Amino acid sequence: MMLFPSANRPDESAGSPSSGPLMRQIPLDLGPSDVLGLDEFIEGRNAEALNWLRAWPEVEGPRSPAYFWGGQGAGKTHLLRAMIEPTLARGWGVIWLNAHTCQMWDAVTPATPTLALIDECEALDAHHQHLAFNLFIESASSQAAQAARAQVPQQTSLLPEAEAEDAAAGPLYIMAAGATPAVDLPVRDDLRTRLGWGLTFALSPLDEDGLRAALQREARRRGMNLGDDLVSYLLTRYSRDLAFLMNLLDRLDRYALAEHRVLTVPLLKQMLAAETP
Repeated sequence: MMLFPSANRPDESAGSPSSGPLMRQIPLDLGPSDVLGLDEFIEGRNAEALNWLRAWPEVEGPRSPAYFWGGQGAGKTHLLRAMIEPTLARGWGVIWLNAHTCQMWDAVTPATPTLALIDECEALDAHHQHLAFNLFIESASSQAAQAARAQVPQQTSLLPEAEAEDAAAGPLYIMAAGATPAVDLPVRDDLRTRLGWGLTFALSPLDEDGLRAALQREARRRGMNLGDDLVSYLLTRYSRDLAFLMNLLDRLDRYALAEHRVLTVPLLKQMLAAETP
C-alpha cells in the first residue's frame, strides 16, 4: 500500500525499527514518558469513548473513521497516543500525523492492517491537511479492495501487478482528534467532510474529583508525594485546565529535585516567584 507519494513520505528519522513491531520506538516528539495507556486515562464522563477504544478493533459497527473532540486538556491526544503500542503489538502498522510531524511504522506484512492517528486537526497546515486527506482516500480504497477480494479472492491473481498489490494490501483505519466538532474545523472542505463521516465522541472536561485523581495519579507515576493541601491550592488558585496543571506539576517536580525539597505550597510559591521576571 502506497500511503503517500514518494515526495510526501513521512519523516522516519526518529527511528525505523528493523526487527518487527515490538522493537519499534515511539518517536522522540511523543516521548515515552508522555505516552500513557488507556488504563491511565481518567474516565470522568467519557466512559463511552474509553470503552469503545478498549474494545477496538473488536467493536460493533464500523471500525473507522472515528473522531474525538474536546477542549484543551480533555484527553484527546492521550487517547490517540494510547492506541499506538497495542496496535504495534498486534503487528499492525501505525501512522501518527499532527500539526508538527508525520511518523510511520510499517505493518509486519503488506496484508496486515494499519491504523492512522491524526491529532490536532484544527492546527493542520495545508501540507498536513493534504496528507490527512490522502489517508482518507487510501482508507476508502483499501477497504473497498478488501471487500472485493472477500467476494472474489481468486480474481486477485488475474489483476495487473500494481492492482494486485493494492488488492492484497491490508485495510487502513483512521482515528482523529480536534478541538471542535468536525463541521467547525478550519480545514479544507473535503477533509472536514471526511472527518465527520464516522463515529464522533465529544470528550467532557474533568470535574474537580477527576482533576484531583489525575494529578495524584501523575504524581504517583513520578514518585512524588503530592499532599491534599497542595492539590486543593492548585485547584482553587489556578486554571482547571488539565494540560496547564500537568505542566505546572512537571515544573514543580523539577524545581523540587533541584532544591532537594519536598512538594509543599510554600515551595510552589517560591518556584513561581523565581519564574517571574
